[in-house]
Parts: sequence; C-alpha cells; structure tokens
Amino acid sequence: MAHGWWGKILEVDLTHREFQVREIAEQEMKTYAGGSGLAASILFREFEDCDPLSPENPMIFMPGLLTGTPVPSASRSTVSSRSPLTGLWDESNVGGYWGAELKSAGWDGIIVRGASASPVYLYIADDKVELRDAAGVWGKDTFETEEQLKAETDPKAKVAAIGPSGEKKVLIAGIMFDGKLGRAAGRGGLGAVMGTKNLKAIVVRGTQRVPVFDSAALKALLKNEIPVIKEKAAGMSKFGTAGGVQAVEAWGDLPIKNWTLGSWEEGAKKTTAQSWLEDVLDSHHTCYGCPIRCSKLIKLDSGPYAGIYGHFPEYETLAGFGANCLNDDAEVIMAANDLCNRYGLDTISTSAAVAFTMELYEKGIITLEDTEGLVPEWGSAEAILTLTRQIGEKEGFGAILGKGTRKAALEIGKNAIEYSIQTKGLEFAFHDPRAFTSMAANYATENRGACHLGALTYFLGRGIQVPDLGYTEPPDVLSNDGKAKIAYDMQNYMSIFNPMGLCKFLFLASVGPTQIAGWVKAVTGWDVTPEDMMALGERLFNLKRMYNVRLGVSRKDDTLPPRLLAHARPSGKSEGSLPHLGKMLNEYYKLREWSEEGIPTRKKLKDLGLAWTEEVLPIAGV
Repeated sequence: MAHGWWGKILEVDLTHREFQVREIAEQEMKTYAGGSGLAASILFREFEDCDPLSPENPMIFMPGLLTGTPVPSASRSTVSSRSPLTGLWDESNVGGYWGAELKSAGWDGIIVRGASASPVYLYIADDKVELRDAAGVWGKDTFETEEQLKAETDPKAKVAAIGPSGEKKVLIAGIMFDGKLGRAAGRGGLGAVMGTKNLKAIVVRGTQRVPVFDSAALKALLKNEIPVIKEKAAGMSKFGTAGGVQAVEAWGDLPIKNWTLGSWEEGAKKTTAQSWLEDVLDSHHTCYGCPIRCSKLIKLDSGPYAGIYGHFPEYETLAGFGANCLNDDAEVIMAANDLCNRYGLDTISTSAAVAFTMELYEKGIITLEDTEGLVPEWGSAEAILTLTRQIGEKEGFGAILGKGTRKAALEIGKNAIEYSIQTKGLEFAFHDPRAFTSMAANYATENRGACHLGALTYFLGRGIQVPDLGYTEPPDVLSNDGKAKIAYDMQNYMSIFNPMGLCKFLFLASVGPTQIAGWVKAVTGWDVTPEDMMALGERLFNLKRMYNVRLGVSRKDDTLPPRLLAHARPSGKSEGSLPHLGKMLNEYYKLREWSEEGIPTRKKLKDLGLAWTEEVLPIAGV
C-alpha cells in the first residue's frame, strides 16, 4: 500500500470524452515526487511539438507528494504545460484547498489532453468522474463560476476555474482556485491553455483520508516544529506579503516607474498593508493545514470601489499596480486586484503591461490614437483599471497587452522592446537584481522565465537562514562575488517544494531539507536523507532545463533586460549597483556542470539519473 500518495492519475481526453486511470510506480514517485516533478517527467517523455494553444498541448494538474497530509503548509498543487506566453516550460503553483481535496478524492493528479467541442467542466467526486456542460458559466467571472458550480455539485467541493480572459485565450491568463479566496496559478498563461480546451473548470469533492505511514512519528515531529514555524513567521501571519512594501523599498528592491527610479518612501508607506489593512480587513484565512495564515479577505464598504469583497492584494500586486505605475492609492490597487481575480489574470504580468504602456506613452512611442483616447499617464487610476479590463476582455489596446510585453513590444515596434522588463518572455516579479545581485543569476536561468520563487535568494540577504545549506549569515547583497553559488544552492533547494506540495514560506522559518526529509520518511515510509532531497531538487531543475533545451534554450536566453544590466538605480540603498551577469553565468554553469553555452553535459545527466533525456542534445548541437 502506498502512503502519502495513491498510485494513480486521472487521464482526461476532452476530444473523445474518455477517461483512463494511469498507474504510478513507486520508483517513479521516489525519483520525481509529485507536483511539477512528476509532471516534468511525463511532459518530457510525451512531448508534443505543437502550438501551446493547440488541443495537442497537454496540461497536468498535480498536487505534491505531501499535499493533503498533516505536514504544515502541505496544500500546494502545480499546473504544468508548455506556456503560450513564453513557448517554454511552465509550472504555476497554487495553494488553497483544491489540491488537498483532489488527494482526498483518491487521485495524485490529472492529465488533460485534447479539446472539447463545447464548453465543459470536469467533476470529480472520489471515483466518480464526469464531464458536464459549462454553457451556464461560460462568460462568467471566477467568483460567479465557483458559486454556481458548487451549487450544481456539492457545497463542499473545491473549484479551479478560468475567467473570461482564459476563455478568450489571453496569454497572461491564469487559473483561479477557491473563488473569493483568490488562490491563483497565475504565471505563464495556463488559463489560456484551459480556454483552448474549452475546459471552464475542474470541480473536486473528496471524502477519503490520505494514508500516512507513521502518524505517531509525524505527530512527534510536528509537535516541536509547528510552534517554531508560527513564531518565526509571525509577521507574515499578521500582514501577509502585503506588509512588505516598505521594507522592500528600504532595501532599494522595489521597482518604481517601470524599474527606472530608486526611491519611493512616501508611496511605499501609503501602499503597504500596515497603512490600510485594519480598515478593510474582513477575516484572516489560511490554506489547507497551514499554521502561518498569511491570507486575508478584505471588504470595502464605502468610496468609489465599495462592494469589493475578496482576497487582499499580495506584495507583487501592490508593487506592480503601485510603485511600478507610480500609483500610491491602495484602493485603486485593491480594485485592480479584484478585476484580475475575477477575469483570471496574472497580476504580475498585467501590472507590468500597464507600466510598460505608461512609459511608451511618456516616450511618445504610442499615442492617444493607439489607446483610443485613454490617457495612460503615470499614476492614473483610470488608466490602470481601464487597461486591466481591456486586457481581461481582449479589447482595445488591452488586446495587444494581453499577449505579454515581449510580444506586444515586437508588434508595436519603434524600439518598444527596450521597455519590456522580461526574461524568456515572462515579466519580472517585483524584486530588483540590482538590489540583491544573486537574483540576477536566478532570474536569468530560471526555467519558466523571470521567476522570483525559483530561488528567493533576496531573503538570505535580509537575514533568513538555511543552516542545512550553510547559510547562517547574510551575504553582501550588492557584491557580485559568490552569487552564482547562492543561486545554484537555492534553486536546488527551492526545487524540492513544488514536488512536495509545500509552501515556500516555510523557508522563512528556516525549514530545510532535514525537516522535509523527516516529513517524507514519516508520511511515506521511505528511508530518505537531506542529501536525497537536495539531489531531487537538482534532478528536477535539470530535467526542466532539458525540456527547454529541446525548444532551443541556451546561454543566449539566460539574460536580463538591458535596463537591469546597464542602468543603475539613481537613489536608495542599492544606488549605483549593477549585476555582472556574464561572470556569474560562467561560474553558475561550472557549478551546474553545464557547457559554456548552458547545456547540461552527458556526464551530469547520467549522474542525475537523466541519461534518458540525452535524445534532445543534438538539437543544441551537442
């Protein structure tokens, strides 16, 4: 009997309306775990060379190995596919309750192939699986969709759904989970992949308990560990990520005016949660089994945006629609956040597209004729909200912006690409590699593009410790020395979390591979070590790199926008700092045992148990 997992995946063929059960061998789960790990193995082996927005592009919904167990913060699931935004590997991770519900229904994941001839939703109730007509919710926002589908199925069901932006195949559309709780698999445009398949939602109801090998041992571990997690994450519990805006600005890390300015002290004070959360807080919430409780529901009872009720804006949303657009009105950000959650839009890419538009207008690259009379001036609430709606509806100038800033810039021309802050086509998360130079190596080499979550190295600079990896003192954040090693170590470490279904905020409580190995052993019965966990992370990072190598990725793609390599911030704590990316990449590739062009060597692949991926090396000229 398996423990922590069930040994089966649901395969859904939407074209033929057929279902199959795919069995998972124990060795396969040991080698890749769940989440994005097992998904990467499947998607590599069954690769389809097709347009990401074609029915042939499969997508996988996969909870982690530990998801749904008593392990703290084991709530996470990953949606994986080839991104229509970047054309490369994509994984978008989400918390909430959906993943635990799928595990409770007796499934380790779902593979979706093909496309339905008409809108449908997938309903799973333990072993009962059916496709149902979604005509009644097609066109509705994600809040309305969740409410209606729970009424049609089971009030205790959990819902993953796309909004109108996913239906319209907007390339920065995400997938929303748990309705107003606003959990999002936001990045890379996977909502558009669902829309292509005419799949409006996946509704799940489970009534089983995920089996645990040694409940007593797990309980003993958690008795000591959970109080420490609560204590170390107390600030996150009170304000969530939204409480970090001022601190990030003080570090010179907050992107301001499309990454051009260095300081925004008063604006940061107005937009950080400490200034507004008490006035709008409705309730504190948590994801499944999480002692940190960083999630908040807000309610606006008065003012121009009265009636908003839902998940509060996270740090990335506050930074994107706030500082990066020179907007210091927190309620405007709440309104933009509400629109994104209802439409099913990635708030990072959407807000980046708005800031991009404002700079293009300022520089005279676009005019009022392009925007149909809308004046996209810096800080304009009308511009922020109108462009967000247009992106969600795929209308007006928003129809161009919804393709992502790289594609939009290439379509606009006139050197607009200079103002697109992205790597590999994915807009940057709002942490500046000029403030924490280790983030330069991370952003440049991350498999899905400019993703901060791939390593979170800036937290080391702010004093978070990972004793298991030898990080007990903060590094010099502006120095370029040793930063390739930090990125390498932290990418391998962070690559454990998604396959395990763990929230990365456990890192803030200094949870390391030792604790994770203990949890895996208690849950599964496998005799694993911290070294095994780090080897898993390294294996999976390289597997995803090989997926991208097949698609032509090499050193030429491991880069940063010129603005972040050649133009220093003019003020603030990181004033004058620039990352030396070329030197970092040379060091990083040596640590990875990749070629000078960023291609994993045959020896490295063999050492990691990935020799079976060598078939794609000729594509890279190896």
